[in-house]
Amino acid sequence: MIKECIILAGGLGTRLRSAVPDLPKCMAPVAGKPFLAHVIGYFQKQGVEKFIFSLGYKSEVIQDYLEAGYPALHKQYVIEKDPLGTGGAIQLACRQATEKNVLILNGDTLFSIQLPALTAFHEQHQAHCTLALKPMQQFDRYGVVEITADGAIKSFKEKQFYESGLINGGIYAIQVEPFLQEGLPEKFSFEKDYLEKLYTVRPMYGVVQDEYFIDIGIPEDFEKANRELVNSGK
Repeated sequence: MIKECIILAGGLGTRLRSAVPDLPKCMAPVAGKPFLAHVIGYFQKQGVEKFIFSLGYKSEVIQDYLEAGYPALHKQYVIEKDPLGTGGAIQLACRQATEKNVLILNGDTLFSIQLPALTAFHEQHQAHCTLALKPMQQFDRYGVVEITADGAIKSFKEKQFYESGLINGGIYAIQVEPFLQEGLPEKFSFEKDYLEKLYTVRPMYGVVQDEYFIDIGIPEDFEKANRELVNSGK
């Protein structure tokens, strides 16, 4: 079972500024508490015990909140001095990981995956990276991920309008050592420069989980999260 996770919470959140002007995106108030609290709470229930927070923009706001609100949480911080891209942020944080496999989460997305099932699949296939995939209908904000019958990544398709498809839910199980041995640059996109470039030559898989999914990156979905998470217990 994966017990350690990296939460990416360093983004500027420019698309959400109209709704939340002065806070990092993950600190946007949703149903009475910072969105980050919903993410931490859900994954604690799923069995995660160690948290590595990858921070950048207004990192002190997030640190102050976590120190005051989660004094007993097993946590550490990795702070980007300059934006490193999703890949650079994950790579920097992975260097602090203590487990063989870690879970990568986005601080502005709640995808209520079943971690035991994701872990079991990831370990059984000895995957370098396993993506949690969400089935979605009629969308244009996301690209599509295609997988083979055994779950291996078959293709990544660009963002456009799709009637239906599997989207990358922004949650990854990663085998730390192989990832760090790739010799990737300091700054890079995890999606473009790791997943899309290497899926044909590395063991990368996708697991479909049709669970609750919300990404608060735009004001409409921020408002939707406020409505849906009030009494959800998520």
